[in-house]
Amino acid sequence: MRLLLVEDEKKVADFVARGLRAETFAVDVASDGNIGWEMASKRPYDLIILDLMLPGIKGAELLRRLRQQGITAAVLVLTARDSTNDKVELFEAGADDYLTKPFAFAELLVRVKALLRRPPTERSQVLRVADLELDRLSQQVRRAGKRIELTAKEYYLLEFLLSHVGQVLSRTMIVEHVWDKSFENLTNIVDVYVRHLRTKVDDAFPTKLIHTVRGAGYSISDGKET
Repeated sequence: MRLLLVEDEKKVADFVARGLRAETFAVDVASDGNIGWEMASKRPYDLIILDLMLPGIKGAELLRRLRQQGITAAVLVLTARDSTNDKVELFEAGADDYLTKPFAFAELLVRVKALLRRPPTERSQVLRVADLELDRLSQQVRRAGKRIELTAKEYYLLEFLLSHVGQVLSRTMIVEHVWDKSFENLTNIVDVYVRHLRTKVDDAFPTKLIHTVRGAGYSISDGKET
């Protein structure tokens, strides 16, 4: 899953980003509100961690813009303010949760995982194509009723494919969403993980769902391979 961290304090940003990457999340970092707005407007994120006291566009204003733009990614706000009125204002502006500074990384991680398990109303909890089913809440995958065990990266790759059934996803798009940007010149890693995924999802079944679109990337559907 891909996260956006909007935080201007470099030590805090480096610490949080390093910890999240160690948990297999792909993390982009924006050092001010303007950069955060540009990045969130151009790329889909599963969750945004947003500091309120930012240079450029302030965090509260950025949050309002995100919701007005129709961006439904979960937003975890980092704030030094903890009055009831402040909390009410944050939730009314569209925040999903908040964490008061200073905070322990362990608590931030728990909140991040909880938010990612809580699908927005606009997003389906269960993704399906043919007899393949992925439950975002339990993070379980089944095909024809049979449980399929996946690694974290295999799961996120399959989730990304199932979020775009019938669409062709380039290797670069997949790398940017599933992996950290440090992998941006290693798009062949996608081919490796697609092979792993096919072994688990397709090989034992007569209908193949993961398709190679030559020269373009990959797609998932119940149609014939391109």
